[in-house]
Amino acid sequence: MLKITLEVEGMRCGMCETHVNDVVRRVEGVKKVASSHAKGRTEVIAEDGVDITRIKAAITAQGYTVGNIQSQPYEKHGLFSRKR
Repeated sequence: MLKITLEVEGMRCGMCETHVNDVVRRVEGVKKVASSHAKGRTEVIAEDGVDITRIKAAITAQGYTVGNIQSQPYEKHGLFSRKR
């Protein structure tokens, strides 16, 4: 799994966040999306091998501008897992 953080310019309200989340969820391999207009950021949890350019294209096609993109491994922690 991957955690992808995208800087998104142009989100001004909660409806913008919802709009971005909806288009990103349609990209194959995306599992979870959360956007914040206050932070100007969208965070995506996706399967390994997801096409990040498709995520960016989905957002820019709606009129938003995507800046810096960061990707890092993501490991979901279970309810009873502990840090070692």
